[in-house]
Amino acid sequence: MNILVVDDEKRLADSIGEIFRSQRYTCDCVYDGAEGLAYAESGIYDVIVLDLMLPKMSGFDVLKTLRSKKISTPIILLTARDEVSDKVKGLDYGADDYLTKPFSKDELLARVRALSRRVGDVIIDELTVDDLKLDLNTYDLSCGVKSVHLGYKEFEILKLMMSNPNQVFSKDDIITRVWGYLSDAEDNNVEVYISFLRKKISFLESDVSIATVRKIGYHLDIQRK
Repeated sequence: MNILVVDDEKRLADSIGEIFRSQRYTCDCVYDGAEGLAYAESGIYDVIVLDLMLPKMSGFDVLKTLRSKKISTPIILLTARDEVSDKVKGLDYGADDYLTKPFSKDELLARVRALSRRVGDVIIDELTVDDLKLDLNTYDLSCGVKSVHLGYKEFEILKLMMSNPNQVFSKDDIITRVWGYLSDAEDNNVEVYISFLRKKISFLESDVSIATVRKIGYHLDIQRK
């Protein structure tokens, strides 16, 4: 999961980032509204944790701008304010959830997990492409009666591809979405995990495979056996 944290309290933002990374999530932290908007507009994040009281651009303005541009990334508003009017305003602008500081680590993680599985107003627990099924809770990949467990990076790459089965992803796309903007991951990191996934999918004897488009990237392919 790729998460963006936008909060001008640098120590808090970095602490939240460490909470997410301890769960093996990818997380970028930025500290003002203008930079937060620029990162969020990339569309690479699964969830955005957004403070309301920000320099350069308020959280309300960031939220309103994103929704006006049809960017539907789930957003949790995070603020020290607890006035009902602020909550109503945030939800009316298009926020998906709201947490008031101080908050518990477990509650934050639970809310992020729930939002990351949301498609529209529906919570999904499984992705399916042809005969291949990916359990979003257990990281198990199955085909018929066979199943294998995926490592975290394998899971994130395949989740990305199964969520967009007709799209070709370049290595740069995958690095940005799975490792994050600030990562030092390289093309060979992607190649290694694609190789791992191909071996596991082959073991499952699925009709789905990961195809290479030379000099462009990877996509899912279905070939009946």
